[in-house]
Amino acid sequence: MKKIRRRSLRQNNWDQGMAGYLFLLPALVSLLVFLIGPILYAFYISFFHFSFLDPQNKKFAGLSNYIHLFSDPEFLRALGNTSLYTIVVVPVQTAIALFLALIVNNIRGKTFFRVAYYLPTVTSTVAVSVMFMFIFEPDGILNKLLANFGIHGPNYFNSPTFALPAIMTMAVWSSVGQFMIIYLAGLQDIPEEVYEAAELDGARGWNLLRYVTIPLLRRTTFLNVVMSMIGTFQVFDQVYVVSGGNGGPLDSTLSVVLDIFNKGFKTMQMGYASAMAFVLFGIILILTLLQNLFLGKEED
Repeated sequence: MKKIRRRSLRQNNWDQGMAGYLFLLPALVSLLVFLIGPILYAFYISFFHFSFLDPQNKKFAGLSNYIHLFSDPEFLRALGNTSLYTIVVVPVQTAIALFLALIVNNIRGKTFFRVAYYLPTVTSTVAVSVMFMFIFEPDGILNKLLANFGIHGPNYFNSPTFALPAIMTMAVWSSVGQFMIIYLAGLQDIPEEVYEAAELDGARGWNLLRYVTIPLLRRTTFLNVVMSMIGTFQVFDQVYVVSGGNGGPLDSTLSVVLDIFNKGFKTMQMGYASAMAFVLFGIILILTLLQNLFLGKEED
């Protein structure tokens, strides 16, 4: 009798387990077909001279695609532009997001300000890019405002000096709300007792922020910095719209992802473009691990 019960229990557990896997099957299949499969195939063709126009005549290239990257002036320029873009945007974005979160967390009408600051984040990047193109036109809003002070503004998006900083400004404005919301969640997770204890010890104002709030937001800051860094290294939409897809003027707005797109779909060097994509992945992975080393661990 006990053996029959055990068999029945095992059969029920097996049936329940199989039912669970069947429910997961559609998601697993779509993940394999549309994500894991293409990633593995892209890694495979990164070792070939490959074009989708003539896939049967691919030629094995070994590591030559990866080696050529570091002598390709376009890729090096794109990597330099993207690195500069990341170095400027990430800290500015993080600092402004923290500043806004501190303000919004302590004023009335929090919901209104949360929505107002978060709205640009959910707005189409193409729409935001077109709006900023109007703002930064030679006779746009910004130059008209500067003209009131006797300043003659440049043609921003047609200037190698000002094109990338203008895109940086657009990126900060359009995405700072997302990181502000994350900081707000982190601030509301800090117990009030911690602030009360710190105030009893004489902490006030800046000292309270420096020695209590910022250290307790360490993990939140790590999350924001990593997400911001990944987003900036993958910048594509803004530079494509502003430059018309060529990274101009004089490659001053050429990003790594835009260069990958041009190599893969314009010049049909899909193997080379795949190698560029995996090098970009390696750079982001290394930088994320380094940030985890310095920001990701809680202090004792």
